Amino acid sequence: MVAGLFFVSLFTLAIASPAARSNFVIHEKRDAVPSSFVRAGPAPSTATIPLRIGLFSKDFPGLEETLFAVSTPGSARYGQHLTLAQAKGFMEPTDESVAAVTQWLSSHGLTATVASPYGEWLHVDVPVSKANEMLDANYETFTHLETGKQIIRTLSVSLPAELTAHVEALHPATGFGRPLTAGRGPVVTASDRPAVNASLLPDAVPASCASTVTPACLQAMYGIPTTLATQKSNSIAVAGFIQQFAQTADLNSFVSRFRPDLPASASTFALRTFDGGSNPQSARQAGIEANLDIEYTVGIASGVPVTFASGGNQFQDGALEGFLDIINNLSQLSTVPQVLTTSYGEDEPDQTAATFTKLCNAYAAYGTRGGSILFASGDGGVAGGQSQSCTNFIVAFPSGCPFLTSVGAVSGIPPSETAASFSSGGFSRVFSQPSYQTTAVQTYLTALGSTNAGKFTPSGRAFPDVSTQGVDFEIVSGGVLEGVSGTSCSSPTLASVIGLVNDRLIAAGKSPLGFLNPFFYANPRMFNDVTLGHNTGCNTNGFPARAGWDPVTGLGTPIFANILSAAMAL
Repeated sequence: MVAGLFFVSLFTLAIASPAARSNFVIHEKRDAVPSSFVRAGPAPSTATIPLRIGLFSKDFPGLEETLFAVSTPGSARYGQHLTLAQAKGFMEPTDESVAAVTQWLSSHGLTATVASPYGEWLHVDVPVSKANEMLDANYETFTHLETGKQIIRTLSVSLPAELTAHVEALHPATGFGRPLTAGRGPVVTASDRPAVNASLLPDAVPASCASTVTPACLQAMYGIPTTLATQKSNSIAVAGFIQQFAQTADLNSFVSRFRPDLPASASTFALRTFDGGSNPQSARQAGIEANLDIEYTVGIASGVPVTFASGGNQFQDGALEGFLDIINNLSQLSTVPQVLTTSYGEDEPDQTAATFTKLCNAYAAYGTRGGSILFASGDGGVAGGQSQSCTNFIVAFPSGCPFLTSVGAVSGIPPSETAASFSSGGFSRVFSQPSYQTTAVQTYLTALGSTNAGKFTPSGRAFPDVSTQGVDFEIVSGGVLEGVSGTSCSSPTLASVIGLVNDRLIAAGKSPLGFLNPFFYANPRMFNDVTLGHNTGCNTNGFPARAGWDPVTGLGTPIFANILSAAMAL
């Protein structure tokens, strides 16, 4: 966290005293406790809430316009990414907002610190009793049924009327994010991996790929080169949370087994920590998710520098805190990692629209800096983390953000890949459909007709955007060879593809790809179209894969040569 609050004394605003309660305006409220939580009683009055206050940015519309200008093929400004200072000029709050919130906190005896490189997030520790008073709230303790973990939240939070034009988001408040979990997939069933006759595989694809996936399989299926990258300014960052630790010994075993051609210099990763994170090295602390993500970025993105960004337990009350902290940590760098891949998530309804929007805005800023944000689309099909008895389809968080690239999962061999039934996809209820995908999505909706009508919001941002293999990946974890499945396999695979394309672009004196979606949707022939299979959930077959984009496999799976060719022509 970036320390040091800047105080502004340009003017004085009349903020109501703590005793004056008549001018409160409801900032957000929740009608009922989410089904995955139960009330456990009032929150202890002396307990401390690590309150995050998100201020409105000075000119987010201007930043969004810039993002599309530097990311859309054909734009005169394509590839002209911003510096840290230039992005801050859009994202920082106004002096008036800082002064208003500073004075309000001071009236309650509180002082905040800046918690983001652009200054739009503040952090202050507040006793529950004080939080109830200053936010006209009733903070309670809630227990997560599945894990037993307890969190402090309120079903309603308000602000003095004078602050509504300055404060965009508050957390923790009414957002009930579930404890952060890795996106590792479910037990693989026969339907997840269609039977493949090894004798019918394309000549370039090893016969073993009919049953398990290794780097050689991905290289053969998608034409990913094995030649070493050359540009050290290029990098891929891998997000690590919930004490999932990446093991050097496991990576060495993996490379020795599956990429013996890689030199030692290309068979390692750097470590960056935040929120008190670490990366201890012992077999009993090996994380399946962390090892998967590191082994398949190092193992496929031959020689592209890889950094494991390991988050600790500070402020990690759920996915929102972890996602905010890693993006803020990386965004403070003068040059951001050109790709950030994350294999974690939760359900969109667990968050609030305001906090989700504020996180999504940070991803937009990252895109203006030349970074690509990739997220695994999730492993709950259309049911998210809910039971199969859900009535309406559950949207994955944060795949519904229009400023990131969501990656689904498939199995099988191109050109006959099949959607993985667990692969999440659908339509956000928070964000509207961005223009870059409207045509592709409307074509799908027309073909879908009335199937599952009323269970999703067809005008919402649609996801995933693309997909890759995601079933029966071989990894080494704790010294043991294991098989894993899930969209957690898919996101690092795509990250490696983009990392290698960026290497070639930078070597040619060009800009990295940055925000990918406008480029992807403008060039659908860069992908193998997947038309088989569907995802499941809520007692339905979810969405079927169809020709063109669909909400289970997106535009399809990558064809490296086509992506590189289109990128070099920009």
